[in-house]
Amino acid sequence: MASKSTESAEQQPTTKIQIYPTANSGISSFWKDKYERDAKKYWDIFYKRHQDKFFKDRHYLDKEWGRYFTVPGGKVLLEVGCGAGNTIFPLRATYQDVFVHACDFSQRAISLVKSHREYTETCINAFVCDLTSDDLSKQIAPSSVDIVTMIFVLSAVSPEKMSLVLHNIKNILKPNGLILFRDYATGDLAQERFTCKDQKISENFYVRGDGTRAFYFSEEYLKHLYEENGFATEEIELCCKQVENRSRELIMNRRWIQGVFRIPIAKTGFDLKKDLNNKTLDGVNKNEVKESVAGLPLAVGEDDMSVGLAAQMFDISTCDHEVIDVSFGDFNFKIKALSKENQHTCKSTGLMLWESARLMASILAENSSITAGKRILELGSGCSGVCSMVAAQSANLVVSTDGDARALDLLEHNVSVNLSSRNADKLLVRSLNWGNQEQIDAIKKENNTGFDVIIGTDVTYVSDAILPLFSTAAKLISTDSASGELPEPALILCHVLRRVDEPSIISAASQFGFTLVDRWPFGESPSPSRSIMTSWFSRINSKDKIPSTALSILYFQRAKSDSCSSII
Repeated sequence: MASKSTESAEQQPTTKIQIYPTANSGISSFWKDKYERDAKKYWDIFYKRHQDKFFKDRHYLDKEWGRYFTVPGGKVLLEVGCGAGNTIFPLRATYQDVFVHACDFSQRAISLVKSHREYTETCINAFVCDLTSDDLSKQIAPSSVDIVTMIFVLSAVSPEKMSLVLHNIKNILKPNGLILFRDYATGDLAQERFTCKDQKISENFYVRGDGTRAFYFSEEYLKHLYEENGFATEEIELCCKQVENRSRELIMNRRWIQGVFRIPIAKTGFDLKKDLNNKTLDGVNKNEVKESVAGLPLAVGEDDMSVGLAAQMFDISTCDHEVIDVSFGDFNFKIKALSKENQHTCKSTGLMLWESARLMASILAENSSITAGKRILELGSGCSGVCSMVAAQSANLVVSTDGDARALDLLEHNVSVNLSSRNADKLLVRSLNWGNQEQIDAIKKENNTGFDVIIGTDVTYVSDAILPLFSTAAKLISTDSASGELPEPALILCHVLRRVDEPSIISAASQFGFTLVDRWPFGESPSPSRSIMTSWFSRINSKDKIPSTALSILYFQRAKSDSCSSII
């Protein structure tokens, strides 16, 4: 350590010892481009060298943000830049009902996650994704994620591409969904060391010796970045810690920044929870609820115009189709649907095959007693109709419906290609917008005794559609008891939770005389001793039949009191 200055020392010329060379203008344009172009390669090398030994497991998430995870029913989480899994595995150990999507743009990092002893596809979906260029919604259903964690990851992205990352994440977050953020802050010891070296790429952005990069955030920059991209700032905090190296007699200042950012809920003309508390709501009042809601309604409250909508306005066709080979039990189908590369450009949700339909079709294929000899109605079947086509193998009658004309055209094609004439004759394709009495009456003419089983897959994600959905189901479900595995007529909904939570769905169902009698995943069944679905899953427990997404099934029957008989 330097001693105090003396009078004689002040009279002598002082020799300054320079520990680090003076910083110059930074790295050249050639190297800037190379570090950007080869970012994936440098991180692959990093994980090849360090494996899962470099970062400590992050057990502080429970202490810092536990209040966001401790809610009934579990959460769907996306861990961005998951690395070797130092965040997701401690989190899953604490909150076992959390389903985790985990992505990283290093293939080696994802391999480390998948080789972890606690990795299981039923709870974790790990995949490679470059958030600056790859569309997240091709891996994760839009508006399906409750919480996104970004722990020391955005700092590895070029500042000019950070907005691309946030827009990508925004597409898969539910309204009111959260981003939990922690990363490097300006003034950190590491930045001070970089400042004295020839490793500066741009303002607060540096390259390390191994080719990986780091950005250092100020509170002002971070707040502006998120709010500019449509997020509301819930909290933001600059954290400082002094680390002492006693052997070298050094005090090191470590600084990081953390925050919570939220997707604001878009205001619409329909407040589901408010209407559910309206005790006078015995049926559908067309002055309060839209009279006609499509079988799979469009997403509401989006901030900007989609490519598909813009193309439609200018009469440009963006839809291209592909044929998907799918198997359910002994049944093999070739499904014509919108191609994956065009799905994000088309505003209709009915032109693709969703994971909820795959799961429900697998259940029906392995449990024919659900549909055998019965009358089946599918609501919002979309273009694939896989549930309806499986049901047609054993049912007496199947009516497959949707409100999208293009989806119905593709559905009729898929039925004609995949079913024998005998089974195709039992499957009717009909247009049905929920709440449209004329269309409801037309379906009643096809089957005036009502349906024994009504199925809906991914039909509960827009609040405007919930009441018309249950109103329509109540008018079309049978009032007679059925025989076999389903003792009473049933409404079965399979979905990934998005804009509407399950308590709201269940409450809406009760308004129209439906009672929840079973649910999956198990553990929260209203009547565990009489679980209907236990036997279903005992037959489809192989990994290739249960999609690795956060799916849920609600099983309703008509209430015994039948308080809504007036609307049937």
